[in-house]
Amino acid sequence: MRGLAQSYREALARLRVQALLDPGSFSEWVGPTQRVTSPHLAALEAPVSFDDGVIVGQGLLHAHPVIMIAQEGQFNGGAVGEVHGAKIRGALLRAVRDKPGAVLLCIDSGGVRLHEANAGLIAISEIMRALFAVQEAGIPVIALIGGACGAFGGMGIVARLCDVIIISEEGRIGLSGPEVIETVKGVEEFDSRDRALVWRITGGKIRRTLGEATLLVDDDIAAFRAAAGEMVGARSLFLKKRGLNPTTSSLQTLQAAQQQLGARAELDAEIRDGQVLWSRMGLGDQVSLMSPEQFNRRLEALES
Repeated sequence: MRGLAQSYREALARLRVQALLDPGSFSEWVGPTQRVTSPHLAALEAPVSFDDGVIVGQGLLHAHPVIMIAQEGQFNGGAVGEVHGAKIRGALLRAVRDKPGAVLLCIDSGGVRLHEANAGLIAISEIMRALFAVQEAGIPVIALIGGACGAFGGMGIVARLCDVIIISEEGRIGLSGPEVIETVKGVEEFDSRDRALVWRITGGKIRRTLGEATLLVDDDIAAFRAAAGEMVGARSLFLKKRGLNPTTSSLQTLQAAQQQLGARAELDAEIRDGQVLWSRMGLGDQVSLMSPEQFNRRLEALES
């Protein structure tokens, strides 16, 4: 199985976990047999999942101990609720105690569940606090983004807090999803049906271009595994290079990041498309972005 290309985007969360980690090394916490599901969904007579849409546990990545968190985008769009969020938070706090080589966070989420919005929002804040505790303990948090739901809403914020973001061209990162923007601002502002536009604004290639993702990889689980293994193996070097060593002043890091964002905003306030930004940044043809027609054909092939 390792030798064959296997789409990360199309795989279910459990297959991703199995293929990312060393064979037979994963041990799940709060697994399917315990049937810990959302009480809020049950109260609304909405469908529930035996794992509440997220898998947590420990395993090995190239013989390095890691804690694995993987959201299932095909259950409620990977949305975060009370139990879902508690499992993620608990796994992060377990990392603080056990000191693994890294935490792998496979994000595939549209945000917070509307069914349990308040509980979900609280869960996001608790996930952020726990993530900071992991980083304070000197443990890198590596986000892997390549699922169909991307990383939006609260989990979009969580993704940007991670030390490393490994993303495929098909992956997406944003705060509000395309449909939300269109609903609030109108189709003239953002046409969520224009898939080429959506990916040129939120897709993996433009996020890497802007420096908001660390590595751009193919839509192949083996490629994600290799990239994550490289980051875990170079843990101390990577943290030092990125200025993410726990001894580094967090205020200095934030101020430097703010200066970068300010400079980017001044580049051209009218830029509304990834292709234009790429050109204005003077990056030439180092990476070619697909035309709308090419991108639509690629997505149709993936979905067929």
